[in-house]
Amino acid sequence: MFEAPKTDYLVPFDGTFRVADAPTQPTIKEKWRPDKRLANAVERLDDLQKVLYASDRHAVLIVFQGMDSAGKDSTIRAVMRGINPAGCQVFNFKQPNDIDLDHDLLWRTTKSLPERGRIGIFNRSQYEEVLIVRVHPEILSSQKLPGEINLESIWDQRLESIHDQEKHLARNGTIILKFWLNISRDEQRKRFLARLDKPRKHWKFNFADIAERRHWDAYMDAYEKALNATSRPWAPWYAIPADNKPYMRARVAETIVESLATLELAYPKPDDDNLANFEAARRELSGADGQ
Repeated sequence: MFEAPKTDYLVPFDGTFRVADAPTQPTIKEKWRPDKRLANAVERLDDLQKVLYASDRHAVLIVFQGMDSAGKDSTIRAVMRGINPAGCQVFNFKQPNDIDLDHDLLWRTTKSLPERGRIGIFNRSQYEEVLIVRVHPEILSSQKLPGEINLESIWDQRLESIHDQEKHLARNGTIILKFWLNISRDEQRKRFLARLDKPRKHWKFNFADIAERRHWDAYMDAYEKALNATSRPWAPWYAIPADNKPYMRARVAETIVESLATLELAYPKPDDDNLANFEAARRELSGADGQ
């Protein structure tokens, strides 16, 4: 079963992670060229994706979570821009619809899981059920849950369900990498103002984001609890500093590459029968009849 390499910003597996201690700015002091490192990582990721697809033994699930304006969309675009679209799929999970609410909390993400050989990306995910719903527990009243809701136990139960599903997926060959894009409250304020100040960014502005910003501390508490409960060797969380977008994108790309490299992926080797058929095909194509 996959085990996460000990890369930068790995959330520990022992429940000791603290949001207050997690940096939102790069911690590297030496000269660091994020654009070049991103380009190198994207090129390497393209190679790894081709072997992943050909070997058809593993699926890769990449989860992105973060506060509004943390850079989830742009990071997905930057990191996956060199990947063959046939081997990659992206799902964006927003407010559940009526069909979603007629199923359990894992249903809508489960049906979007990647098959073997492919990379699946969740822009937001099942974790919304222990983040936004935890901050706004009144949402539970619309989720058609049976019996009386116990706010003292429901979050641990939901985190247990997510944890157990991730372990099941890992046992069956899914590589799970989860990225919390850790933006500071002040940087979020600047990005919201930029959306107001630049007409081409007006479409991004949502008044609801301002309302959610008022619950910042509650969200940080929810993230801390979720990451501690579900960062495990087979399904790690990485708390990536998000105030510097170029650095963030490069670190995400490099973390994915470093993780996939541990699988020692290889192209399938043909058996003796196929090798014999190859030789027959080569003779036919090389002869006069192969014109």
